[in-house]
Amino acid sequence: MRPASLPSSSPETIRRRHGRWRPTSASWATAARRVVTGADVAAGRVADLTSVRVFARTDPQQKLDIVEAWRAEGAVTAMTSDGVNDGPALHRADIGVAMGARGTEVARQAADLVLTDDELSTVVAAVEEGRRVYDNIRRFLVYGMAGGAAEILVMLIGPLLGLPLPLRAGQILWINLLTHGLTGVAMGAEPASPGAMHRPPRPPDQHILGGGAWQRLFLLAAVVTAASLGAGLAAQALDLAWQSVLFLALLAAQLGVALGLRTRLLTKENPFLPLSALASALLAAAALYAPFLNSILETEPLGWAGAGIALACGPAGFVAARLVRTAFHPGGSTGTGGSSGLR
Repeated sequence: MRPASLPSSSPETIRRRHGRWRPTSASWATAARRVVTGADVAAGRVADLTSVRVFARTDPQQKLDIVEAWRAEGAVTAMTSDGVNDGPALHRADIGVAMGARGTEVARQAADLVLTDDELSTVVAAVEEGRRVYDNIRRFLVYGMAGGAAEILVMLIGPLLGLPLPLRAGQILWINLLTHGLTGVAMGAEPASPGAMHRPPRPPDQHILGGGAWQRLFLLAAVVTAASLGAGLAAQALDLAWQSVLFLALLAAQLGVALGLRTRLLTKENPFLPLSALASALLAAAALYAPFLNSILETEPLGWAGAGIALACGPAGFVAARLVRTAFHPGGSTGTGGSSGLR
């Protein structure tokens, strides 16, 4: 049984498993620049398995040792195979990739990813798709949580500023339906950013709101809150229907944020996002001017002045979103942190 105190890839473990340890020669100082065989590893000539770039003719246990050595260094490991003997290494690696057509059932069951076409180039496409999905999840969380936080802040701060009941329950539900429903779903279809495959991998222990995402969330929530309350106070000062102005302003600001968080503003790959924002705007107008929705949501039609004040919050949210997309990167303005998901 392997001693619990010894890492599986340490020289002492290899010595106990494969025989007596022999002193390394000077030539093995350049092991990282040459091919190392399984016999060399078994003979104990490689002190650090992570210093070697190419292994040849290794047995299943040695492959497992290599994977464990890299994991001990904090690296994210991937293993590709189609054979039965590689099952342990496929299972132990962070990402096991098996061949679906010519691979064995053992390899397919042990792997995390199965290539149905047996083409390794498919892994590149899979990584890009994974980064696209992860980026879109982060983008939606920033957008949705910023909007939700802004709604809470409006309800808490509004009465302190002289707006007794900032929004009614039906109005809040209507805002959430249009922003988190139509627009939020459309954000999930955003294409991968142009530099997605040029970013280094994110740290494996990074929280989904890490890498500056939560800072952007709070900043956007503050901007949306300030713009919406400012519109409501301005409408109150002008003796307008301030609650309806605040309702439209909060919705317009969130739609502006949704469009501002896009990586590419004019891309044709996802027409659903601008179309959903337009549909949400039309439904917001219906909430103000359709008599049936007036009675349900308790809104009032707005004139040019009130509508103009409210709609001005849309560009405010858009500009704020564009500014925070590249802010708070761990790697600085160059984005070497590479894991924001909001570019």
